[in-house]
Amino acid sequence: MFIKRKDILLAAAVLAVALLCYVGFRLSAGADPDRAVLTITVDGEEYGTYSLAEDQQIEINGTNTCEISDGEVRMVQADCPDQLCMHQKAISGSGGTIVCLPNRVVLSVASDSEPEVDSITG
Repeated sequence: MFIKRKDILLAAAVLAVALLCYVGFRLSAGADPDRAVLTITVDGEEYGTYSLAEDQQIEINGTNTCEISDGEVRMVQADCPDQLCMHQKAISGSGGTIVCLPNRVVLSVASDSEPEVDSITG
């Protein structure tokens, strides 16, 4: 069996489409810090909402402290025994979360703007 010219063109086209999709998803995964917000919930209730555009430290119920710096959020202090929340990597993209299970604290990042609709299907 020989590989024909059309087979090579088809494989190249599939790879090009896959590469474009990968790059598109990677670019859209990072949230714009000017439009992204951090929502903090404690024991299932909203504690506060903060912009990622403003660098600050937020103390949460005297048990945890998170830090917003350069459009990223990380947990810098926790009084829980395992301290796993402090070892989670910083979050910045929409959908990112950090959880401190013993203290029931959840940090989540989302975009504060509505997504644009490309087209409407009927």
